[in-house]
Amino acid sequence: MNVDGKPYRTIWLNPDDASIVQAIDQRALPHRFLIQDLKNWRDGRDAIADMVVRGAPLIGATAAWSLYLAALEARSVDDPDTFINNAAAKLVDARPTGANLAWAVQRMLEALAGTSDAEQRIAITRREAESICTEDVEICQRIANHGLELIRSISERKAGDPVNILTHCNAGWLATVDWGTATAPMYLAHQQGIAVHVWVGETRPRNQGSQLTAWELGHEGVPHTVIVDNAGGHLMQHGQVDLCITGTDRTTRTGDVANKIGTYLKALAANDNDIPFYVAVPSASIDWRIGNGQKEIPIEERDVAEVAIVEGLDGGRLRQVRTMLETSPIRNYGFDVTPARLITGLITDRGVCPASEQGLFELFPERKPTA
Repeated sequence: MNVDGKPYRTIWLNPDDASIVQAIDQRALPHRFLIQDLKNWRDGRDAIADMVVRGAPLIGATAAWSLYLAALEARSVDDPDTFINNAAAKLVDARPTGANLAWAVQRMLEALAGTSDAEQRIAITRREAESICTEDVEICQRIANHGLELIRSISERKAGDPVNILTHCNAGWLATVDWGTATAPMYLAHQQGIAVHVWVGETRPRNQGSQLTAWELGHEGVPHTVIVDNAGGHLMQHGQVDLCITGTDRTTRTGDVANKIGTYLKALAANDNDIPFYVAVPSASIDWRIGNGQKEIPIEERDVAEVAIVEGLDGGRLRQVRTMLETSPIRNYGFDVTPARLITGLITDRGVCPASEQGLFELFPERKPTA
């Protein structure tokens, strides 16, 4: 996608130095556009944990590139297999909720199985990381195509008036390698001349909506309006939302969805107002082992400073301020689980299906258990 008219992906191998992976530092957005160099696997883990990169698909891609960096480092250690396996375990522990992280690490380790030559390890991990990134872009493009038809049908029903879409958090190209999940159909609709307007929930406490999604949409020229998180239900009550689309960090085989905290409340409001609520689900975000999202998906609790302290631009300078008493206790849950019964459908890279075990198995028959 575009930044000031120049196309970017979120992560890439430095074209001038193959020992460095580069990523957009999302902590600096929207006020500064910075590129972070990742020079070893620990840099990659820190980038994941500190939210230099975020979004389940991008976290998976970053972990893959981090294991490539680990393979480079492993040339100079006595026990390279133990070194790489240790790096893999530490990467998986960096963020527990999203499914793509463990999936990408496991895929990389399986590709390395039986390889003892140092140069082969490097070649394999580079090729696999590049494949994971390429596949992620293709997956997001297919999600865009399937979701486009939902937007098109509403546009036709409204005789071309703008389709008002509400989203939560950032499931845009910054959360993936390119295109995004929830926003991908919006970008494609806009490119094809379908009038859309996006309601962007700010998404406290990290403000990924107001700071990332709005920034993205602005650079692509997509009409949008930032709202406080709790305004979504009010807009739905007053007929100003035609469709909700969010992303997912982990989806169970039964259609429960873990996404950024506050998604569940949006789904409740949509259900109460008969507004379709869809979730864009890349196949790598489906956890086929889990059937009950509320009981089985681990919910990350993050640093309480994210709640107590906000950062903003003050006269050209970035400043941090505390918004509450230091004596007030804080809990900072990063995610919640939206049960399948509140979800109209899942927009996957293989098509749109009901949020159910049967619906997912119809699109992914190879995942259906055999008797």
